[in-house]
Amino acid sequence: MAGLSRRTFLGGVGAAGLGTVLGAQFANTASAAPATPDACVADPTAYIGSYTSASPAGHGLDVSGRAGTAPALKPVKTVPGVPDASWFDLSKDRRTLYVTNEGEPNGKISALNVDNPAKPRLLGAVSSKGSAPTHLSVHPSQKYVLAANYGTGTVVVLPILAGGKLGEATDLVKHVGAERDAHAHQVVSDPTGHWVLSVDLGADSVYVYKLNLGTGKLTLNQQLKLPSGAGPRHLVFHPNGRYAYIVGELRPEVTVASWDATAGKLTALSVVPAVPPGSTGDLYPGEIITSRDGRFVYATVRGPNTLATFTTADGGKTLKLVSTVVSGGNWPRHVALDATEKWFYVSNQRSGTVTWLPRDPATGLPGAVAGSLAVPSVNSVFFA
Repeated sequence: MAGLSRRTFLGGVGAAGLGTVLGAQFANTASAAPATPDACVADPTAYIGSYTSASPAGHGLDVSGRAGTAPALKPVKTVPGVPDASWFDLSKDRRTLYVTNEGEPNGKISALNVDNPAKPRLLGAVSSKGSAPTHLSVHPSQKYVLAANYGTGTVVVLPILAGGKLGEATDLVKHVGAERDAHAHQVVSDPTGHWVLSVDLGADSVYVYKLNLGTGKLTLNQQLKLPSGAGPRHLVFHPNGRYAYIVGELRPEVTVASWDATAGKLTALSVVPAVPPGSTGDLYPGEIITSRDGRFVYATVRGPNTLATFTTADGGKTLKLVSTVVSGGNWPRHVALDATEKWFYVSNQRSGTVTWLPRDPATGLPGAVAGSLAVPSVNSVFFA
């Protein structure tokens, strides 16, 4: 994947992509099936990211929300000065929103005051010290923001200053791929807060680091190497903290790994397909999430444009694909659950739509698409 731009590989939208809008019947609507009174938390704020450097150009950072208990998202309001917004996280006090600005070759991380969640105020942006920062997370200590630079295969550590602004990097670690250029795609903390994990698509690896809270320096503890060409993209922990699910991008599969929080080490256990047997064509998983009770895992798959549902067993050790449903759009890059876990929100990048699908809390299964909001070159939705 040497020299392969994210815009070229997965971000660009050519004529073919624009012509294949699978969710066209939902585009530019805000309709939805009637919701029961407790179906949604009233008026939550939703931050929506999109690529300003793509074609068609996205807005960057949009603010939306819901009216009362209905699941439909309101029309967006754009926050100026936040280009190529592609990932979000909040400080623990919920006063500061951090956003990746996925610029190539010079990425940035923005900090915004969200005392008023519906009216973010830009505090400033600092260099990510790399290209195309595609993911970030606030460290549980609330002292640092960590970001993954896809283009340069690096992880950067940025100190959080007074008032939520970010300072200059305290560390930058570079991954090295054995067969392809490294492409760091995600960086998260484990459930204990003692370890930092970075998933690298190009290096076919998950790196485990220890963060020195005094110096802001990362020390490598483990490199879990997955099979060549797996292209791991993101991971999510089971709520019990004993297992992690690693979704591959270049192969439509999920690797189940056990997690030893004492030693800070992952052990790969099994591989589960994310598509039904016999699936062909483009098969590129995007996002992976779990339900709060740990009974279900979900993943988007671009190409067939589906949302896959898995059930867990044996305390999270066993994963089984039980359902795939259409996302209602083209190229489902991301999926989020709302606070009630009764609605999925899928970001369909190439059709420029955010679709919402109901979730049955008992079975965990998604229903048919209930509505859609148009956002050009959309990549993700984050509920505050």
